[in-house]
Amino acid sequence: MPKVSFIRRDNQFYSSLKNEVERYFTENKIRKTGNWKLYLKSLILIPAAIGLYVSLLTLQIPVFPAILMCALLGFILALIGFNVMHDACHGSFSSKKWVNEVFGLSMNALGGNAFIWKFKHNIVHHTYTNVDGVDEDIVRTPFIRMCATQQWRPAHRFQHYYMIFLYSMSTLLWVFMMDFQKYFGRKVLDTPLQKMSRADHSIFWLSKFLYALFYIAIPVYAVGWQAWAIGFTTMHLLLGFVLAIVFQLAHVVEHTEFEAVENDEKKIENEWAIHQVKTTADFSTRNKLISWMVGGLNYQIEHHLFPRVSHIHYPTISKIVQQTCQRFQLPYNRFDRLDQAVASHFRMMKMLGQKPAEMQI
Repeated sequence: MPKVSFIRRDNQFYSSLKNEVERYFTENKIRKTGNWKLYLKSLILIPAAIGLYVSLLTLQIPVFPAILMCALLGFILALIGFNVMHDACHGSFSSKKWVNEVFGLSMNALGGNAFIWKFKHNIVHHTYTNVDGVDEDIVRTPFIRMCATQQWRPAHRFQHYYMIFLYSMSTLLWVFMMDFQKYFGRKVLDTPLQKMSRADHSIFWLSKFLYALFYIAIPVYAVGWQAWAIGFTTMHLLLGFVLAIVFQLAHVVEHTEFEAVENDEKKIENEWAIHQVKTTADFSTRNKLISWMVGGLNYQIEHHLFPRVSHIHYPTISKIVQQTCQRFQLPYNRFDRLDQAVASHFRMMKMLGQKPAEMQI
């Protein structure tokens, strides 16, 4: 893989910020991991998903309400991903490692694989955020162009329209194709995948089997192929779109910065923490309902700076981050409302879809 490094300098920004955040937890005698607020979410969301699943397979429900219930199931599964899986896979759900491991397997229940996701997200994405050529989260070519350094194709002129469809299809591709590409290819983009233990291999195949059993075989037996196909597709369209759009609002919006690397060594002219601030954006942080649903991922700057701190602490931490950014004269990218962030993402994608000026000569 291309070698990417950050110019360390004296890391004054991150050192100062960490000291302030540590002081907050120490003085208030608060753990950085989850508390009853997070566990209550789990007690609401997981039984709700199970209840919808069982109801769809056992009750005689008219077609239209059943489709709506499948859509709702997809939405709730996305919320489980945001609130339960995400914190657990980052090790911030609980102070106990085994609890994080168990709840991290909710990723496998969504159809993915926790081991692969943690490497792709925790290590690659969180280290090389918005670095084209390393961060797979911004690699969508040839179908979507997500930063100016990616190759332009004529179809990209319409990407701000068809990206909605591609986002909706993302989890279907993830479950049935991309996980297997990474597993057999042993890499995430060009970054070699960490070595998997026997247990990791066993969990991969067992969870894929169980997913096929509970999401395909049992539903087909219970309701038939046609009803299953409609319901399964509807569920994934909602699941895929909600997951994709929330993560894109964090990085592919106006004012966030990008870097690029090809085959050469790349030195980023910032310390790591400053790079995180400049490549990330918050949105709707004053909306408590959105914050509850997306698991604090609207506080994306705080999450990237402190990924092992549970999202329930981000509202307080954000005040410290903003003050420190202001003191060091750093940007703090934020959209006050969800619609502003969505509009910015669409404008960004439309702009990136235009033919580059150097190609018009």
